[in-house]
Formats: sequence, C-alpha cells, structure tokens
Amino acid sequence: MSLLPELRYPSVPELVASARALAAQQPGLCALRQVGVSRAGRPLHLLSVGHARRAVLVVAGAHANEPTGGSTLRVLAERVLAERELRAGTSWHFLLCADPDGASLHVTPAPRSLLDYHLGFYRPTGAEQPEWSPAVLPPDRLPPETRTLTGVIDELRPYLQVTLHGTDLGGSWVQLTKDVPGLAEPFAKSAAELHIPVEAGASDAAGWPASGPGVHVMPGPETGVAYPSMPDDARHSTWYHTHRYGGLTAVVEVPMWASDLVDDPAPHPAPAAAIRRLAQRLLRDSLEVERVLAEALPRLEGADGPLLRAARWALELIPGLAQDWTHTPPAGTTMAYVGSVDAFGRRLPLRAAAMLLRVLRETDDRAAPRLEQLVASWCEAFAGRFRARWVPLEHQVEHQSRTVLVAAQQARERAA
Repeated sequence: MSLLPELRYPSVPELVASARALAAQQPGLCALRQVGVSRAGRPLHLLSVGHARRAVLVVAGAHANEPTGGSTLRVLAERVLAERELRAGTSWHFLLCADPDGASLHVTPAPRSLLDYHLGFYRPTGAEQPEWSPAVLPPDRLPPETRTLTGVIDELRPYLQVTLHGTDLGGSWVQLTKDVPGLAEPFAKSAAELHIPVEAGASDAAGWPASGPGVHVMPGPETGVAYPSMPDDARHSTWYHTHRYGGLTAVVEVPMWASDLVDDPAPHPAPAAAIRRLAQRLLRDSLEVERVLAEALPRLEGADGPLLRAARWALELIPGLAQDWTHTPPAGTTMAYVGSVDAFGRRLPLRAAAMLLRVLRETDDRAAPRLEQLVASWCEAFAGRFRARWVPLEHQVEHQSRTVLVAAQQARERAA
C-alpha cells in the first residue's frame, strides 16, 4: 500500500513525515537523518535508501518557487524502496529540501492560475540560494544550507547528483555538467507521451552545446557566458562540486504551465531586433515597479525582510541584463530562443512586483491595489502570449522521475 497521499505540492513538514514513514517501513534499508540547519535554524534532512558505495544524490527545493521537486522526490524515494533493481549496486540519497527557509515563504499549495502562483511568490537573492551562493559570495560567507549541501556531496561522493527544478511557464529541459550519452532520446519520448513541450532554446542554457533537443551541456570554465551581467554563473555553482569525485550533475526542469511556443526550432526572421525590443520592454516594466517601490519605501520604515530584499535584488539585475540583450549578439536565433528570452524578460519584473506586493499587503500600504492590478495584468498577458496550459501535477512528477531514473542508469554506464 502506498504511503503517498493524493499528489499535490507537499510542504517541508509533509516531506519529512513521508520520509520518516518510509524509514520506519524498512529500517534496515532506509534511514532519515538531519544533516544540517538553515540560517533560521530549520533542520535539513537526508533520506537514504540502500548501502552501496556507488551513490546517487537527489536534491529538491533549491529554489523555493519551484515546488514540483518535492513531489517528485517523494515518489522517487518510494519507488526506489519498492523496486530492488533500482538499488542494485547503487544507494540513493534524497535531500528533502535544500532551502527550508525559502520554502516557508513561497506559498503555492495548488495554484489555479499564474496570478495565484505569483500572489504567493518568493525567490531569494542569489546570495541566499543554496546552489548559487558560491557564484556571488566568498567561501567564508557561504550560507549554512550551501555548506550542508557540499558536505553531503563530500560524504557521499555521488557519481550523479540530480537537482529537481522547474519553471512557471514553458517547457522541459535538462542541464548537465558533463554529457550523458543516451539521455536525450528517452527524455524527448517521455515529454511527448505526457504532452510536455521540450524547451529547445532555453535562455538559461544560452550558447551551450546540446546533445539533443532540450538536453544542454554546461560550458567549461574557459568559455564565456551569454549574459555577462548576471551573477548566477552556473560554472561557480554547487553543481560542479561533484566533479571533485568524478561525478556530474543533472538539473531537470519541468513546467507547471506548458507553452507549445518554446519548442519551435524554426529560424527567427530578425532575432537581434526582437531581443532589443524585449530589452526595451524589460526596462519599461522595471521602471513601473521601481516607481511603486520609491513611493512606498518611506512608509516601510526601513524594512529589510527577505521579500523586500529579493524584490530589490531582482530589480537591480534588470539594467545589466537589458544592456546584455542590446549590445551582445543573440546566443540563439530560433523562434524558441527568442520566445524563451521573451518569457525571461516578463518574469523578472513580474516577480519583483509580486514580492513587493506581498510586502505592501502585509503593511496595508495604499500602493498595494495599484500594484495588484499590475501583477494581475502582467500574469494575464504572460499566459495569453504563450497560450499557457496547466500540466497535471502527476505528469510533471512522472516526467521528472523518468528523467532522473534514465540519467542515473546512463551516467552509471558512463562511469563504469
């Protein structure tokens, strides 16, 4: 009998309760332990299944606003425990939530629309994100969540780390720190079966080599980056920590809402001009949020909570990104790539506005209704432009789970 409730986005306490139940079910095979604490003192838990030295590490919750990973992790852990062949010569380890503090602030139990999703939105600054903080902070200032994650990697020395990510609207794609031959075909087949588009031109992987549609291999440290102004350089993230032990990392992205516009490989008729227009819109939208912030800031009495801090950080990224788009040749020239840049350009000011709106609502500020109208109109335009359709959670989880299992099998054969 399954220990899983009906599929939905679980909270961190629910993840811990499920993991504890699994550990109690087969204590000789499965164990749950605390491996660290967050900045606010919340525990970080690791669920381990099997005892083999060859290890796979699965990480959920690295980004608070990407809730699918918790559901996927729970399903994967139960499946690994139930299916002996998945444990043959391999132990599996599941970091239940890499950022429990962030998870406590992002509120997405069951969003019905992009507006629902953004009304509870939270994504911390780069310095406060466990996987990205090494790209923006010196080693002696890394947050405890990052140190816990790298410590688990040092202990397990996994041949594969899989980190479960997601996007609000778009398609599915995979980012690899080393190529995994044989992954692209089953990845594409799974996406097709579940009616999830493959994001062929993801802006997150701009300029990276691809081993197949939607499967991107991160560049080495000797190469440049597509967006020089952006601080979150993947080459300095925790994803590369596995390389110390001959391993690799796979980042598996799935969408909450799908758009069939993101997998169009056709050449764009004028990509540079289109991206310049997107840069102009990005600056224009950012200015609208900055005006509300400037008006309300004197009434916030020096508040510097995580929501306001993250909103201001997102706004600070925009001028440099717009300059990158204006003065740097496009890293891609397909319809899919320009569409991905379009979506990225909508997300940054929308996320800043959504987090600022939560601050203004909490303080009952008079600027809140105006900002709420802006967030609602941007969500409607985003969904309309990309013809958004909800991906059932069970499909999100099934596709992410399949991709993890194939990556583990193929990466093991590569490492053998």
